[in-house]
Amino acid sequence: MRTLVLGRTPARVTDVLSTLRADGFHAEGVSTDAEARTLLEAEEFGVLIIGGGVEPGPRAALKRIAAEHGVRRVIDGALTAPFDAYVRREFEPLIRDTAAEA
Repeated sequence: MRTLVLGRTPARVTDVLSTLRADGFHAEGVSTDAEARTLLEAEEFGVLIIGGGVEPGPRAALKRIAAEHGVRRVIDGALTAPFDAYVRREFEPLIRDTAAEA
């Protein structure tokens, strides 16, 4: 199941992607709403993770776009250190659950 990660801080997006990929997840990441929108409209994703730094207006708009394009689950996240442990504890179980429901 493909996962799209949107976060305002590129270094944190990279950290999340590194952990997800190391653990066998297919994930892509971006830092702007436009990039996220383009990917959601053009490709298939099962999960969208939206970082804590994404403002309420863009967050709501991206959730609507995700729903329109068949994203099964949107996860609101706000990373805390250590980032790899957070990703494994908070994101990965939800991605697995979503994949199992498919």
